[in-house]
Amino acid sequence: MIADCLEEMLLDGGYEVCGIAGNVADAVALAEREHPDLGVIDVQLRGGECGTAVAAAVRRGGPFGVLYATGNPNHPLLAVAEGEGCISKPYTGHAILAALAVVSQAMARQPLPAALPKGFRLLGA
Repeated sequence: MIADCLEEMLLDGGYEVCGIAGNVADAVALAEREHPDLGVIDVQLRGGECGTAVAAAVRRGGPFGVLYATGNPNHPLLAVAEGEGCISKPYTGHAILAALAVVSQAMARQPLPAALPKGFRLLGA
């Protein structure tokens, strides 16, 4: 249900959504088939899998901007995760769209805004 709500937020924000996956294997297969530019990846996936494995696998195939969504922004895996940023749950539609804009700017190596979206933080910063 949360993934469906997120999909609606992204569609309303002008993004094209290539699909929803609940585990690492399905997410990697989806990315290999669709070649997305960006992904919103939950840190904790169904069955106890970790979303950081998705980013690591997909980024081997080329540029892929990663925004992690998490209920625990201090999760230890985020300290070493591949990706540009994370956003804390709960988030608003405005915050997730603004966070994806920052991820896109980071991927394009453009200057980042001084004020980051609510609940968002850059990884590796």
